Amino acid sequence: MRVILCGYYGQDNAGDEALLVCLLQMLPATVEPVVLSANPQVTKERYGVEAHYNRDWGKIWQLLGQCDGFVWGGGSLMQDVTSVVSPLYYGGLMAIAQMRGLKTIAWAQGIGPLQRPPLRWFTQQVLRGCNGISVRDEASLRLVERWDLKAFLAADPVWSLAAENASPSPSPLPMVAVNLRAHRLLTLERLAIITQALKDFQQQTQTHLRLIPLQKSQDLAIAEAIAVELPGSYEILYHPDPRECKGLFRGAEFTIGMRLHSLIMAAAEGSACFALSYDPKVSRLMAEVEIPGWELANLPMDSNELSQIWQNHFQQRQPWKGAEPLQKSALQHQALLQKIFVG
Repeated sequence: MRVILCGYYGQDNAGDEALLVCLLQMLPATVEPVVLSANPQVTKERYGVEAHYNRDWGKIWQLLGQCDGFVWGGGSLMQDVTSVVSPLYYGGLMAIAQMRGLKTIAWAQGIGPLQRPPLRWFTQQVLRGCNGISVRDEASLRLVERWDLKAFLAADPVWSLAAENASPSPSPLPMVAVNLRAHRLLTLERLAIITQALKDFQQQTQTHLRLIPLQKSQDLAIAEAIAVELPGSYEILYHPDPRECKGLFRGAEFTIGMRLHSLIMAAAEGSACFALSYDPKVSRLMAEVEIPGWELANLPMDSNELSQIWQNHFQQRQPWKGAEPLQKSALQHQALLQKIFVG
């Protein structure tokens, strides 16, 4: 059977690309994937799958008549905190797929926040039409259950992603990984505080900083701006292939991360982590796997205080050993695909 995979693909966001890789690995052998992507040529070349432009409405309509299933392929697609367009686009495609009789799955979803009542109602109706639902965090599960819908909870699939081509550090110093992304909460003032805190942190700990953009368009400029201010050893490494990106965190003794999947990738590779949360999905991860950190909106306005907090966590660091049960949990998302598409 042919199944459409729909998510935030082809944007060179290593986290969402990682979700696609995990989904492709977990699909039953009898399923032929058809991926909707912002860059179908890259998706086709990188993963060896059929891919089409995700805004080619004529082609998408044709595919909906040619395929047997439709999958939201992981992530926070149905939320209106960062975009109102996102839930309308993804929810609209799911609704059309359901109307056309395709088997539909909401797979490994982080649902909400949904602050607008019409979008809450729309999400509820679309989920009600799904043949199966899996979620990646407790808050999403509680929301779905409040709507009297059945879903099962498993860890984010990226916990199970296998890293490739780990890059050795060019320095004998302890390696610290850093990921920051552009966001309205990361104001110029907060970025200046973080940059100064990183400078002080590096001087006090004598560490090598590896700056890791997960999405070139949103992360790279920030990494470059920080790098020129650092007093010590550093490198900027960007790998758009999510398997290689995950390998960049191998060997990191400590990670300071904004993005959800920077923290998951780092923790899965055994790194102690400190989160700077810009989004409820990051806060959910912090609570569920006990990662220390700050809500970015409540970041200390004193760089010395922030640096000292990082120094304390760095000095007390232990290799993170909680990955194995989460990796096993993440593989449970495969059971839903097997159940719906094979029986």
